[in-house]
Amino acid sequence: MRRGKSRVKALAGVVISLATLIGFAGCGRSTSGSAAGGGESSVAIDDKPAKGELNLWGIGNEGEKLPELIRDFEKENPDVHVKVTSIPWTSAHDKFQTAIAAGTGPDLAQLGSTWMADFANGLATVPNNLDMSDLAKGAIESGKVGDRQVGVPWYVETRVIYYRTDIAKKAGWDHAPSNWEELRSMAKDMQKQDGVKYGIWLVPSGQDSFLASLPFAFSQGAELTNADGSKWTIDTPEMKKAITFTSGLFKDKIADVNADVSPGADMAAFAAGTTPMKLDGPTSIGQIEQIGGPEMKSKFTTAPLPKGEKGNISFSGGCGMIVFKTSKNKEAAWKLIRWLSKPEVQAKWYKISTDLPASQKAWNDPILKDDDKLAAFSTQLKSMKATPSVTTWQQVGSAGDKIIEQINRGAVSVDEGLSKLQTEADAAGMGK
Repeated sequence: MRRGKSRVKALAGVVISLATLIGFAGCGRSTSGSAAGGGESSVAIDDKPAKGELNLWGIGNEGEKLPELIRDFEKENPDVHVKVTSIPWTSAHDKFQTAIAAGTGPDLAQLGSTWMADFANGLATVPNNLDMSDLAKGAIESGKVGDRQVGVPWYVETRVIYYRTDIAKKAGWDHAPSNWEELRSMAKDMQKQDGVKYGIWLVPSGQDSFLASLPFAFSQGAELTNADGSKWTIDTPEMKKAITFTSGLFKDKIADVNADVSPGADMAAFAAGTTPMKLDGPTSIGQIEQIGGPEMKSKFTTAPLPKGEKGNISFSGGCGMIVFKTSKNKEAAWKLIRWLSKPEVQAKWYKISTDLPASQKAWNDPILKDDDKLAAFSTQLKSMKATPSVTTWQQVGSAGDKIIEQINRGAVSVDEGLSKLQTEADAAGMGK
């Protein structure tokens, strides 16, 4: 899922498909050859200081801010020098593709979680002595392609509920919705208040509209593939229940099927109070407060997703760190990635970037722990699922965007739409 400042960021990553995250997963990954192109065994890393030259690609906002953080690593490792190159999200995928084909990639790079499968053939395997036990399990799964771990979670993305507490209070609600029935009821009650046009903002169409429906699907128990990842399983009773619920909100005009989907439009409607509830990621907190002015901070809050039949499972997105097979200094590259995974480093990175830490211990830092609007994210990160790590995910996701829009607009039924998407997914295959 690509991560930007749009309404549904990747998780570059969306997707986290962000395995339920109750507890943590250790590294313990085999470094033998595997699916996803097989892989050379990666170097083991010791505790000696890193040495030599490293070239690191960062993407977008992160690429611009990384040098500030990397200076600390260079101070701790005086014999290493890290050159950071920032590349825009719009050209990043092509740049990675070209670099791997030509063997001209950097030593290490930031990579969106949903891109791991696309480039796994050119990536080194994570050393099995690089401890990931503190990192969110759903994010770890995003970096696993076949039986190879190629990415180490760096920051994570997921979705929670945002709602206007002032409007909810007028509507008789003093708590967040705990299940889907309450979500629908609360949205309808808020919609009756003066100035409110729609009770909830959901992504009706366009890029990532299928991804935006996955928290409901996962919470209902839907799986996008079978257990061994050999077949798409989209047209299922669980998926039908989820899409019937979300499309019903559009059908009943509780959500706007013609909503403006340009970046920031949902936050503007939220701050204005015309649509006082939405699902969104962490960076929207600051943006909503900026749009709404000084008084907005006290007028809204966040909460974990309401529960479906199988819990409240969001998607896992964000970015991981990877090392290229062609790196001439893999040992130092992995040492930098290990350093970036430290709780104290991840907490500092949040202060610099507002990216949510993949490290669970980092959430004990007061800047995260004491922020009441981040508490929902801390809870939700324990319940996430990653999208499939296959090269055809982008193709299937794009097909899903078109079909979800058709369902939301009533052009096709839920049954017809999911049957069509299943057919298109089967035709795309699993990329093996």
